[in-house]
Amino acid sequence: MSETNDHTYVFEDTNRPLNERVKDFISQLTLEEKLTQLLHTSKAIPRLGVPEYDWWNECHHGVGRAGLATVFPQAIGLAATFDEDLIFRIASAISDEARAKYNAAVKIDNRNRYRGLTFWSPNINIFRDPRWGRGQETYGEDPYLTSILGVAFVKGLQGDDPDYLKVAACAKHFAVHSGPEKLRHQFNAKVSDKDLYETYLPAFKALVDAGVESVMGAYNRTNDEPCCGSNFLLKEILRKKWNFKGHVVSDCWAIRDFHVNHHITDTPEESVALALNNGCDLNCGCIFERGFLLNAINRKLITEAAIDEALGHLFTTRFKLGMFDPPEKVPFSKLGEEVIDCQKHRDLAYEAAVKSIVLLQNKNGLLPLGHDLKTIYVFGANAMDIELLLGNYNGYSSKMTSIMEGIVGKAGKGTSVVYKRAHLPNYSEEIDQGFMGEIKKADVFIAAIGITPQDEGEEGADAGRTGGEGDRKDITLPAYQIQFIKNLSKTGKPIILILTAGSQLALGDIQDCVDAILYVWYPGEEGGTAVGDILFGNISPSGKLPLTFPKSIDQIPDFKDYSMNNRTYRYMKEEPLYPFGFGLHYTSFVYGPVSLNSQTITANDSVKVAVMVTNSGNVSSDEVVQLYLQHKDVAYITPTYSLKGFQRIHLKAKEKKEVEFTITPEIMKLINNDGDSVLEKGRISLYIGGSSPGMRSIELGAPDLVEAEFRIT
Repeated sequence: MSETNDHTYVFEDTNRPLNERVKDFISQLTLEEKLTQLLHTSKAIPRLGVPEYDWWNECHHGVGRAGLATVFPQAIGLAATFDEDLIFRIASAISDEARAKYNAAVKIDNRNRYRGLTFWSPNINIFRDPRWGRGQETYGEDPYLTSILGVAFVKGLQGDDPDYLKVAACAKHFAVHSGPEKLRHQFNAKVSDKDLYETYLPAFKALVDAGVESVMGAYNRTNDEPCCGSNFLLKEILRKKWNFKGHVVSDCWAIRDFHVNHHITDTPEESVALALNNGCDLNCGCIFERGFLLNAINRKLITEAAIDEALGHLFTTRFKLGMFDPPEKVPFSKLGEEVIDCQKHRDLAYEAAVKSIVLLQNKNGLLPLGHDLKTIYVFGANAMDIELLLGNYNGYSSKMTSIMEGIVGKAGKGTSVVYKRAHLPNYSEEIDQGFMGEIKKADVFIAAIGITPQDEGEEGADAGRTGGEGDRKDITLPAYQIQFIKNLSKTGKPIILILTAGSQLALGDIQDCVDAILYVWYPGEEGGTAVGDILFGNISPSGKLPLTFPKSIDQIPDFKDYSMNNRTYRYMKEEPLYPFGFGLHYTSFVYGPVSLNSQTITANDSVKVAVMVTNSGNVSSDEVVQLYLQHKDVAYITPTYSLKGFQRIHLKAKEKKEVEFTITPEIMKLINNDGDSVLEKGRISLYIGGSSPGMRSIELGAPDLVEAEFRIT
């Protein structure tokens, strides 16, 4: 038995190096004890003072599934803010609440699921197809945006203490994973080297480089190998190429899929060996159970040394979380319950909701509404639906503000606001004349429609109206909603659409029937307040689309096709309904002039770019300044445009500001057909503006982009 000073074991001595403490701890374990530590439900080891621990926890947009918590907008809404600093502050708030909830749970010895400090967030998969039900959990379709926001989220969660993690974050689902949900337990995602390294892996590498503590393997196979047992993904790329030092966890029951659904192995023991020997340390599920592990050892499929290696990764995380140290040594043990659902965090949820809402259309400047309106009619069940604020993987705030509450709370005190549910599935196709006569006295109609978390989500019971599949079969609005809006438009009254969704909606000709459109996602606990403030002009909308909106499902390749050909703004050939990065304001911005420090550079040089941005209107507003690159002289196919920088700025009316970007050699690199990262010589065009390049942005009212060119010699 090892001894040091007043400690019985070396692992108890907080003055010893972390690796020594972890090594000593594992050396104290019997084989039987080791076999109880590789499942997400890890057993207690009473003789060493180790309580049971459940690794499973979620926090995409607030501490999830554990009761009271601040509920921020769903992740796709957070992406629409294009605000790196905001994402960091939100993640910091989430991890404060997570620590406080953990501290409170430990006091009453609550070791149940969703009460630990290892959070399986963020989801940084690329949202390549709008039918995918879990796309709402992601940061959208662009690998650069996903990387920047994902890194900010991880840093906010894990904190910057030199000795301890506030919580452990997780990059999931590794890799090439974005539906179909129904097939995820058996699907083989076939992907080229170019698409793999250009689109599907960059965000994972960025998070690994930023020190993310864990990585979760996906359910599916990628190029024939099951992701949670892939030598290529887990050993060659993650451990060797990227030098990842944290732990790997399987998605839940994914290792069972090896023999049950993928038919890669024949027995649980063979699945144990495939996963463990290729670097999966922790099994969310049932296959790393004592019996299967012991059988695998006896059959010489795995060794105790392999188990020790996995335990080394797992207990390093637990030690870094301070679980083996006196509470007074761990700074986060002092976080109390007062931070949970506090006013500071509620204010942050409001800021996020405001910045996430995207103004897609505003004919004749209908918005913002005045406070002198006599009567407003609000239609749609979504106006009163609290659940749609939440998205999925959510907690529950003590106070959540519906869209209707936000509208009546911000309308003029002399204005009558009338609510009519109206667009029911069984409502008559023709609105009866009595009803039509009643509503004609309104000054404006507001229709809160779209889809809800019941219409999209993960495979299982959560997305109830999808038959448990989670994905959508089409991307249009429900037919009864379309019909109702068309009938409503016959009155000739102005119509404002408030659309809720976690993914893209194809609007068809309904776009021509309405005057203004606000896209509000699943906006969190303060979503209604944010909607009200934007409708009545207390703040200008400033969200930008993190997704390309197709005009119809006909513009989308087959769901099972993982090639990026004709997908997302980077490779889409046809004109979209709404382009990536698009979003209007209650003011106008003018870009230019633009200047470069050099128009001819060598491979080791960076290009410094400066552009003047002017708020030429009469309303103060945020703007998201976006930088895109386009390579001109490359023999192989490259993205049409690629986002390579963005900054959210605030400008008062008539104010101007110079915004600077630095385009480094790393930013200018391309991925060739062999999957290699290369810096190609030739011309590069850059575009700076408030949306992605293309005529569609200009047609919809985005400001003209400024363009410049430089050359790498």
